[in-house]
Amino acid sequence: MKNEIVLFENQSVKLEVNLKEETVWLNANQMAKLFDRDVKTIRKHIDNALKEELDNSTVAKFATVQKEGTRNITRNIDYYNLDMIISVGYRVKSKNGIIFRKWANKIIKDFLLKGYAINQKRLAYLEKTVKLIDIAGRINYELKNNDAQEIIKVINNYSNALNLLDDYDHKRIIKPQGNKNEEKITYEDCMNIISKLKFNSDSDLFALERNHGLQEIIGTLYQTFNGNDLYPTIEEKAANFLYLITKNHTFIDGNKRIAATLFIYFLEFYNILYNNNEQVIDNNTLVAITLLIAQSNPKEKDVLIDLVMNFLKTNE
Repeated sequence: MKNEIVLFENQSVKLEVNLKEETVWLNANQMAKLFDRDVKTIRKHIDNALKEELDNSTVAKFATVQKEGTRNITRNIDYYNLDMIISVGYRVKSKNGIIFRKWANKIIKDFLLKGYAINQKRLAYLEKTVKLIDIAGRINYELKNNDAQEIIKVINNYSNALNLLDDYDHKRIIKPQGNKNEEKITYEDCMNIISKLKFNSDSDLFALERNHGLQEIIGTLYQTFNGNDLYPTIEEKAANFLYLITKNHTFIDGNKRIAATLFIYFLEFYNILYNNNEQVIDNNTLVAITLLIAQSNPKEKDVLIDLVMNFLKTNE
């Protein structure tokens, strides 16, 4: 993709944004305007992001013309890509970030309509990444900082899957097919696990099932159509299991906690919880994904299922 300049504008911010290598780039001064914070604060968040989660691939030097006194001077200025912009946006908890996400979504759609995006698989991932950012933006700003940072890491991890698409297009890797297994978990075993959680709950409403909802979800996982499984692989079943318990409000209280616990049980039952002695989805990531699912719109189900399966498949 050629380096292009696109105008980002709202009532309070007007920026010229660099588009290069299928992402956007802003310098620290532009981010300060975007998020309505001083440059010193922005630079502090940039430094912390580089220490905690991002690397130098999020930074690039672009030749930029600056007015210094009466002269126009060209200097190499640090610019930061979308991963960094997202991270800084969450760190400052700025509402202007919502405006940016809407703008970014529009730009990606424009690429599709105008034919700028050659790789359609890559574009689809970009669109889904922006949707995940939108879902995260709807989560309460009072989230504990650790939870917010885990959500950022989840989104960044998902966006990193873009790199895998080039390998697949050039047949450098084989598309993962997932695992299959004829065994089935049972409703009784799941309820037995849930009963153990009750000992650590102070709520009388914890784990009270609504209208046999869990039993119906388990039935859905193993449902067939014309002799074929509705969800062919263990990974797809697992993703839907986590999603359906969380979104269907299967229990009066404790849905997210129960969903995460049964998801772990499901992976362990089919012996895919660990890969090279490491849990395929660590506990912090699982919390972040469950929060994203809980906050999502039902129309965004495919994005969340894709997200969960991405973690499982890339760790096969």
